[in-house]
Amino acid sequence: MPDPNRGLRVGVVGCGAFGRNHARVYHDLKAHSAHKLEFAGVTDTDHARAQALAKEFGTTAFLSIEEFIAAGIDAASVAVPTVSHLEVARRLMQSGTDVLIEKPLAASTAEADELISLARQHSRIAQTGHLERFNPAVRATMPLLTQPMFFEVHRLSVFTPRSLDVDVILDLMIHDLDVVLSFVKSPVKEIRAVGLPILSNKVDIANVRLEFESGCVANFTASRVSTERIRKLRFFQPRQYLSLDYSRQDVLVLTVERENIDPAELDPFNPVNVTTSAFPGIIPFKPEIKPQEPLRAELESFLRAVRERSTPEVTLEDGRRALATATEIVEAIGEHSRRARLLELTRG
Repeated sequence: MPDPNRGLRVGVVGCGAFGRNHARVYHDLKAHSAHKLEFAGVTDTDHARAQALAKEFGTTAFLSIEEFIAAGIDAASVAVPTVSHLEVARRLMQSGTDVLIEKPLAASTAEADELISLARQHSRIAQTGHLERFNPAVRATMPLLTQPMFFEVHRLSVFTPRSLDVDVILDLMIHDLDVVLSFVKSPVKEIRAVGLPILSNKVDIANVRLEFESGCVANFTASRVSTERIRKLRFFQPRQYLSLDYSRQDVLVLTVERENIDPAELDPFNPVNVTTSAFPGIIPFKPEIKPQEPLRAELESFLRAVRERSTPEVTLEDGRRALATATEIVEAIGEHSRRARLLELTRG
């Protein structure tokens, strides 16, 4: 257990793009946190990269994970490639280190199950790094949920050579899968999915339809070959429409306050001005949102759970649930591709 007299010693395993962001936030939290915090160091199989990151943020670059553990790290971010999540997190938890494991939680649901078992066996605080749960817009939406019944979700990004070892489902869509699963709180009943490789040998664009036991339906579109960047989630529940913009950290709620609205009352020349109450009986509302970097909120939440020995906001079970759904989607896309003979067509 962390020593309250000296504060937490935190570190990062993996010094790629994600690891650098974790290091940046830990470095900032060290200077501005109300609690004692020491950013003790980083490690990576590429020691030169670890040294560069350590120099940038004024910490130590350990030659190996053994050195990292021996330094007495209380809590660590695991930001290595997904295939190494289990190996790294196992060694940390067995040595008494609490962990935040980047998404996706593991390379398979079997590995996710082992991580859950390890955390229980060693009484470790273990959190899955589903960043969008800490987006202020998502947090502002949670108290507004009643009975979500229909979702339209779009996450489109321009092409980059990052994360091409996995399909767009595990790269991008998994963020939204986790959020929708946390909103709906119902088992998935049916999955329909289609996806295509465009600029890589993995699926780069996909459309997915989930039907839940509750009757809710969710449509997802994810692309990493778009010409623009869009990150939006919209859904309907009885007498309400909610629109959430992840990037702008903004939420719009439209509530129908009258049971019957006469179409004759609506202004045909001003159909989009619903946010200014141009439609009688439809009341717009925007919850107050304080902008915040989701990663900072995520790491603050993780460290609070470590200090208090409390259940993390995003558990390993949450991470497994999102991973299991994403895995089923990847399998459904593969089955659709075989039926439609898409591989033959894309290979010419």
